Amino acid sequence: MLDIHRLRLLRELDRRGTLAAVARALSYSPSAISQQLTQLEAETGVTLLEHVGRGVRLTEQARILVRHTEAILERLELAEADLARSMTEVTGSLRVASFQSVMLALVPSALSLLAERHPALRVQITHCVAADAVAGLVAHDFDLVLGEEYPGLPQPRTPGVDEEDLSHDEMRLAVPPGGPWSRSGLADLAGAPFVIDPGDIAPAQWARNMCRSAGFEPDVRFSSGDLLLQVRLVETGHAVAFLPDLLWTDRSPGPVRLHHLPGRPRRRLFTGVRRGAGGQPRVRAFREALRDSVTAGR
Repeated sequence: MLDIHRLRLLRELDRRGTLAAVARALSYSPSAISQQLTQLEAETGVTLLEHVGRGVRLTEQARILVRHTEAILERLELAEADLARSMTEVTGSLRVASFQSVMLALVPSALSLLAERHPALRVQITHCVAADAVAGLVAHDFDLVLGEEYPGLPQPRTPGVDEEDLSHDEMRLAVPPGGPWSRSGLADLAGAPFVIDPGDIAPAQWARNMCRSAGFEPDVRFSSGDLLLQVRLVETGHAVAFLPDLLWTDRSPGPVRLHHLPGRPRRRLFTGVRRGAGGQPRVRAFREALRDSVTAGR
C-alpha cells in the first residue's frame, strides 16, 4: 500500500521543483524529504527521481504517480466533506489565510455571524499575501484562502484549487486633504510621492501600471503593504496612494480625498479551497458568512 504522506511529498516536489523548496514549505529538512521519497521508490519498485547536476527531476513514472496522487487527494477531500455533512452540527477547525483589507473589512463581521450560527466551529485566521496563501492551501497549511486579482493582471489558476467569486472592489486614488496634491487627478501626480506595496506582487504591479498609463513613472517614496500605514501617510500629506473601497466598509475615509480612476477599475476578490473540499460544511459556512458580510457592507 502506497503511503499518502509520501505521495504528497512527491507532488510537492513536482510543484516546487527542488527538495530545498519542499523542505522550506513543509518545515522539514531536505534530507528528511529525500529519505521519504527513497522509501516511496522502495514501495513502488520504480525509480522516481533522477539526479541532474546538484538537483533532482521526476521520472516519467513519477509523473504518472503524481497524476494519480491528485485524484487520490481530491477523493479524500470529498470523503471528509461527506462525513462532515452527515453531522447535524458544524464543528471542528477551519484554517483561513487572508490579506489585510479583507481582514479589516469583512473577517470580523463574518466571525461574529459564525459565532452566532455555528458556535462549535473554531476559525483560525492568518494574515498572508495572496501568493503565499495559495501555496499554503495546496500544502495543506490552510483550508480556505482569500485571494485577489487586479485588472489587467490575470492570475494563473492553481491546479487542484477551486475558486469562488466573493466580490468586485473598486480601486480609487487617495490624496491628502490639503497641500499640493489634494485636488489632483492621476494625470497631475507625476511629481507626487507615492506609497505602494513592496516588491513585484500584483498590487504593486497594478499601481505602477496605472501611473504609466497616465504617462509617468511613480515616485515611490514609501514601500509598504500595510494599508493603515498607507492611509496615515495620505492623511498627513506625505503621500498619495491607490486604496480599495473595501477599506471603508465600516469606517469613514476621514480627511482622505478619494477620486475615481479612469475606467473605474475593480479588483476581483475570491475564496479558494482544495478541489473536493467545497462541500465541507465548515467551508460553506465561512463562505456564506463572508457573502453576508459583503452584502451588509454595501
